[in-house]
Amino acid sequence: MIKTPDLIISILYILIIVCVGLWAGLRKRKKSRSSASDEYFLAGKTLRWPVIGLALFATNISCIHLVSLAQSGFDTGLLNGNFEWMAAFTLILLALFFVPFYIKSKVPTLPVFLEKRYNTACRDWLTIISIVSAVIIHIAFSLLAGGIVLETLFGINMYVSVTVISVLVAVYTIIGGLRAVVITESIQTIVLVAGAIVITAASWLKLGGWTSLVQVLEEHQAMEKISMLRPHGDSSQMPWYAVFLGYPVLGIWYWCADQTIVQRVLGAKDENHARVGSLFCGFIKILPVFIFVVPGLMAYGLAQKGLIDLSSITTVTASGEAVVNSKGIYTLMITQLLPTGLIGVVVAALLSGLMSQVSGALNSISTLVSYDLVKRFRPGVKDKQLVKLGRIAVVVALIFSVALLPLLNSYESLFNGLNDIIAHIAPPITCVFLLGIFWKKASAKSAQYTLWVGSLLGVVVFTINKLLPLSIIGQIPFMMMAFYLFCACLLMQVLLSFAYPVQQTEDSKTLFWRSPWEPLQSKGWKGLGNYKLLSALLAASVVVLYMFFG
Repeated sequence: MIKTPDLIISILYILIIVCVGLWAGLRKRKKSRSSASDEYFLAGKTLRWPVIGLALFATNISCIHLVSLAQSGFDTGLLNGNFEWMAAFTLILLALFFVPFYIKSKVPTLPVFLEKRYNTACRDWLTIISIVSAVIIHIAFSLLAGGIVLETLFGINMYVSVTVISVLVAVYTIIGGLRAVVITESIQTIVLVAGAIVITAASWLKLGGWTSLVQVLEEHQAMEKISMLRPHGDSSQMPWYAVFLGYPVLGIWYWCADQTIVQRVLGAKDENHARVGSLFCGFIKILPVFIFVVPGLMAYGLAQKGLIDLSSITTVTASGEAVVNSKGIYTLMITQLLPTGLIGVVVAALLSGLMSQVSGALNSISTLVSYDLVKRFRPGVKDKQLVKLGRIAVVVALIFSVALLPLLNSYESLFNGLNDIIAHIAPPITCVFLLGIFWKKASAKSAQYTLWVGSLLGVVVFTINKLLPLSIIGQIPFMMMAFYLFCACLLMQVLLSFAYPVQQTEDSKTLFWRSPWEPLQSKGWKGLGNYKLLSALLAASVVVLYMFFG
């Protein structure tokens, strides 16, 4: 249980964020010349690269990342850091190949883009999938992780704390729209990183640095924990080839085709701001391995040396075996390694991750419902009514998200649970988007049937995994399953494109690349701000890091 000063710091932080969000949204809206809906959902398309980069990172990094990446660091070492560093490559894809089409076509949502490239049926399906994934992946999992932390630290019932936070986030999201979301996300990113650095430094100093950690790992024959790329047969079930084959399927959907994430890009002032903002996020994504995963690995070293007490998160089974519930390792580190005052700062960081993720997802849901459901079937609806219906969607989404918490809590690792679900959602969407922009023969009917059948296949496989975990399908790790499902969808769409030949429209014939070099012809900013130079630097940086930690 944390003390009163830390509680006060946490409460003050929440109130400040709510006030900033309300101020940012209402102030700018009064001055904006954009339509009410354009300003509310896309911030009047005035966002610049620093805000875009910070907002992308904040929307991605939630409380679940702080809690679960630390948990994974404790359990398996640096392995799950692959999800952070591999993201750099998908953000390069976003900046180079996807952003130009998104900005050029002036679409408010990704389903609208899919309609322009293929047909209305693709738009409708992606809308449904995007709303469902936002509720489950971006909101429910984040609320669950936040609820676990708050219950541990404050002793408040998880559902009570989650409900209070949800209401407060909903207030500034509903009133302020995307501008309020990205401004608060920028602040929250800074606070989150600062808090993560504090706990990293505390664990580092307590253990005695990297040398001391290596000594502990050597003594306990656990040196594989500092390797990010594991051999075939590794107990983690995520060998190096699963990372390189499976992650792109998850990552391209998440970073390039998920409305919650890409909405920050759609609100960009222009193409260069969108591109550089995406790459800026890629550079920031290098940090989580060192400030989110490493603390968990340090906690393992501290536990082995008896420098932290695991008794509060340890249970004894009927057979007398002591089992550590590593879900609580991050909160344990907060309470045992930090002094009063700093605990409040780190809790504020956790709340930052929770609030930014939820607010971003809520705004994307309101945008999808308004543009892709309401406006699609009621094209004459007025702007104010559109915004009102978007706000109602926010409330409904929150209710559904809270209702899902007991079910999602059954996952032993929240981070792996999150990616397990993504692995069964992403393949058909990744396939349709990739072929859509790189292959001119990708037809509307082929995309439509691939989305339908691929999604159904994902649901069937996921169900078998859960009901029959010992079956052949149930034994396939989720990263490889994502790759296999993607291959099935790819084969399906290619064959269907020949069975139902493409019939280009005025829109579709401008929304695919004639060659891989075509997107590099766009003129970028001069100097270090040039998107081509930044892409090369980002790719090189990650490759060098893998050389050291591979």
